[in-house]
Amino acid sequence: MKLLRFGSPGQERPGLLDAEGRVRDLSLHAPDLAGPTVSLAALDEIRAIDVASLPVVDAPDRIGSCLAWVPNFFCIGLNYAKHAAETGSKEPAEPILFSKASSALSGPYDPVRIPRDSRKCDWEVELGVVIGAECSYVSEEEALSRIAGYCVINDVSKREFQIERGGQWMKGKSAPTFGPTGPYLVTADEIADPQSLALSLALNGETVQSSSTSDMIFGVAQIVSYMSRFMTLLPGDVIATGTPEGVGMGMSPQRFLKPGDVMVLTVEGLGSQRQEVVASV
Repeated sequence: MKLLRFGSPGQERPGLLDAEGRVRDLSLHAPDLAGPTVSLAALDEIRAIDVASLPVVDAPDRIGSCLAWVPNFFCIGLNYAKHAAETGSKEPAEPILFSKASSALSGPYDPVRIPRDSRKCDWEVELGVVIGAECSYVSEEEALSRIAGYCVINDVSKREFQIERGGQWMKGKSAPTFGPTGPYLVTADEIADPQSLALSLALNGETVQSSSTSDMIFGVAQIVSYMSRFMTLLPGDVIATGTPEGVGMGMSPQRFLKPGDVMVLTVEGLGSQRQEVVASV
């Protein structure tokens, strides 16, 4: 299934993309898509619905984030071998964990706002993983069975706040609009192998990131199992699993986002995002 949310900000309703590419309204069956309503059990209830019985939405005016909110917005750093190399970093021995503020969550086509006092705003296309069942001390063999689905994420980053201001990475990752997520939550049964997905990002029509999740240092099953040793993962938690090479920080000379830039992100099987960059108000 491809699940989505449509409507103006704060007024979104849950929907489902049918086999003909039409949006169907799910709001009579699910209050929204987040937390317990994207658990594996909840998704099974949605699967049991006769799709033809759902109202067709003729012209959804906006597609919002595929999740209304997230209990936790986790990220993995330096998780692609070529990206680690472009930044001059050694490949990590264990996954590097950090968080984005949940308030960074935004729609896949909403503008990205450059924060005040930021001159080094960067892009990062990523495979997002949405947890579907509580995970604590889960083995790698069991990990994929606890995943509700996958989505596209742009882990937008302000590099000077992340790297030059001391402390942890979170403050360089968490500005409003820095977590475009969606357009769809694609259920795990539609993705045969999360480690063989092409992903790319084009900036103003120029492809700057083009890679595959096969370049991940730590695969999805490893990440979920590893994290579950240190915390309990909850239904609706989202994990951005790292970005491939081609970020602005790794270019020579470095290149960063400016108002008017347009980013188009795609992950195989999960759809595409498009964001225009705007100045902070």
